[in-house]
Amino acid sequence: MFIADSLGLDFINSIATPVDTPVDWIADGDGLVRWLAQAKLVQSDVLDELKARAAPGELDRVAGQARDLREWFRGFVRKHMGRPLTPRALKEMEPLNRLLESDQAFSRIVPDRHDDHDGFALERTRRWRSAETLLLPIGEAMAKVVCEESFSDIKACEGPACTLMFADHTRARARRWCSMAVCGNRAKQAAHRSRIKDRG
Repeated sequence: MFIADSLGLDFINSIATPVDTPVDWIADGDGLVRWLAQAKLVQSDVLDELKARAAPGELDRVAGQARDLREWFRGFVRKHMGRPLTPRALKEMEPLNRLLESDQAFSRIVPDRHDDHDGFALERTRRWRSAETLLLPIGEAMAKVVCEESFSDIKACEGPACTLMFADHTRARARRWCSMAVCGNRAKQAAHRSRIKDRG
């Protein structure tokens, strides 16, 4: 369910009710690993290595921490969406700042082929010392929502049972649905049935 136009909001949407039953894509450690791979937040070789090294239950515990982080962030975004984020919100971001401060990221020069020429590029990476480090790229995606998105453009889908959120990047800021193929289509069908009923 990567429909939000923002990975941090897609993380919030990792639990949703796409039809009638809630689905949690990070219900356990395997789900967290799959979500991180699909989001392209962690390279597959790093995920494989961390899975192989993890103690029994360790990834499930980290998935629980990710769910707690997700629910905290959902509350924060819901509280502030629809209007500009003010400096007063900084104090509320303490859980996210604590996570970001634990990072052991670094940059290094790596080979790079660009326009058919060999060269070098500066690559940012981190030391993946434990399963808990899987929370760091999620924290960065959440921080990008705070720092790069206008909270005035963050919306919740207008579908009656839908729980998904998104950043409205349309030119007129008129997006109403998580997806026109799902909730938008349902709304069109409901409006059509209502017009037919009213006619007769």
